[in-house]
Amino acid sequence: MPIKQRTKKQTRKQTSKKNAGRDRPAAAPLHFQGFDRAAMQFWHELAAEMSREWFAANKQRYQSVWVEPVLALLRDIARGVAPAYKPYALAEPGVLRIYRDLRFSRDKTPYKTHIAAVLRLKGDPVAEAGNAALYLHLGLDGDYAGVGCYQFDAERFDRWRRAVVGAPGGALLRIMASLRRRGYQPGGYEYYARVPKGFAPDHPRAELLKYKGLICRFPGIPGGLLHKAELARWLLTHARATAPLVIWVRRHLG
Repeated sequence: MPIKQRTKKQTRKQTSKKNAGRDRPAAAPLHFQGFDRAAMQFWHELAAEMSREWFAANKQRYQSVWVEPVLALLRDIARGVAPAYKPYALAEPGVLRIYRDLRFSRDKTPYKTHIAAVLRLKGDPVAEAGNAALYLHLGLDGDYAGVGCYQFDAERFDRWRRAVVGAPGGALLRIMASLRRRGYQPGGYEYYARVPKGFAPDHPRAELLKYKGLICRFPGIPGGLLHKAELARWLLTHARATAPLVIWVRRHLG
């Protein structure tokens, strides 16, 4: 049976179909426009109800008023702060679980009454042991923004002790002093009561040796800024200023 020859018209039609998808412009990324002024009401209602049935019925509302805007916000910031972290790359922003860990808690309240989101360095865990180029916490228990590593794991803690007593520790002290002069609060989130074994209690860097992690708090978020697109620029300014601290942690602790 002879094979039918394709006509030029048929070839043009098939080529057009193949290229049709290529010609369409990619969907523009969503940009942060501010959190809805009624968004905080979600947390008040969740705190009052605190039931799985209520949350299931309002989960889409949580996604639309908190999760989607906070991810758009962190993506905007990631695009602006990425050059400050070269050669390190940033990972996709992530939102921490809203479900509370009840395994060792007497408080059996199932949900958190805040959203926590993190922009981390690529390759780091989302949890507290990772290096955050921005950590953002918004809800009933207050607003918080900052950078750093909340808690060193055992391997990083060993590296931390070696680094802070050597030349890298001197560089870190200079970074921290510069940040303090500009109104930031670098330091540990939690501390050991004593200097670790193997170091003199009066070691010149005893305070650093007691840190369980290394973070830097931003100034308080100005009132009303949560509801404005300008929040992205405000956070970006502080994320750029504090990037040297996070880079120090990645360079010396991994």
